Amino acid sequence: MSMIEKLKKFTQIPGISGYEERIREEIIREIKDFADYKVDAIGNLIVELGEGEERILFMAHMDEIGLLITGITDEGKLRFRKVGGIDDRLLYGRHVNVVTEKGILDGVIGATPPHLSLERDKSVIPWYDLVIDIGAESKEEALELVKPLDFAVFKKHFSVLNGKYVSTRGLDDRFGVVALIEAIKDLVDHELEGKVIFAFTVQEEVGLKGAKFLANHYYPQYAFAIDSFACCSPLTGDVKLGKGPVIRAVDNSAIYSRDLARKVWSIAEKNGIEIQIGVTGGGTDASAFQDRSKTLALSVPIKYLHSEVETLHLNDLEKLVKLIEALAFEL
Repeated sequence: MSMIEKLKKFTQIPGISGYEERIREEIIREIKDFADYKVDAIGNLIVELGEGEERILFMAHMDEIGLLITGITDEGKLRFRKVGGIDDRLLYGRHVNVVTEKGILDGVIGATPPHLSLERDKSVIPWYDLVIDIGAESKEEALELVKPLDFAVFKKHFSVLNGKYVSTRGLDDRFGVVALIEAIKDLVDHELEGKVIFAFTVQEEVGLKGAKFLANHYYPQYAFAIDSFACCSPLTGDVKLGKGPVIRAVDNSAIYSRDLARKVWSIAEKNGIEIQIGVTGGGTDASAFQDRSKTLALSVPIKYLHSEVETLHLNDLEKLVKLIEALAFEL
């Protein structure tokens, strides 16, 4: 299966924060024949390679941003709240998939046509004034299909741009999931010094909940978050798509270990891996380990983060996998 096919498979699986079951089950199907795993009490999926001292922990979060169904109107429309950082501008006039215990339904967030907008008001409509239309004509009919606490995600379209870019919703952080799976497959039969831990975490988008739970049970020498680098703006400097993975040195959650950043840079150069360094916004799971480990976030640059058209360069992801493997051997 090509990298494009892997990204398509894992980005298409719906799973907002707290509802990661489907993506976790698919990861288990992918790794169960060649690696032992466990699921902890909060829902993190963990693979441990090697024995002895806990040397390195790599984390990628399974959850994505989305909408939680909170109620149903008398007219059969679905009320919701946002889960994770979603710009209200992206909600208006969108197709969604409503994920229920019985299956997945089509839904739309309606938009007032310009023909009927007499005041020509172009201000952003806040999320709490929007509803999802699933074609039901009453509350009773809607309740036959959907229940409160079901969830919805943007309907996902997967594009390959010019043979080298992938654009879709959910690259954050399913590219990290794919990267860890590939690294586990390549490393499982090798002798590793000490224990190298791979964790697929839950609820990152709502406050790093899975990583904070992990931090109560693991004390690695080094902790890495494999997560997105929001690109590209004056804030992010010279970082560009297609120029290699990124050392995410500073973000809103942490100023990461400069000593570890230098070591990673050196190992990348030694292995002929093109690499970048930059600062961005947001936060990562690695910050949950700052009181016990040297921490760093490793990323690929992604344009249009937290939108329906998140975009990465395939070359960056392939080099990131090589970097993770090099760190497992050499750090």
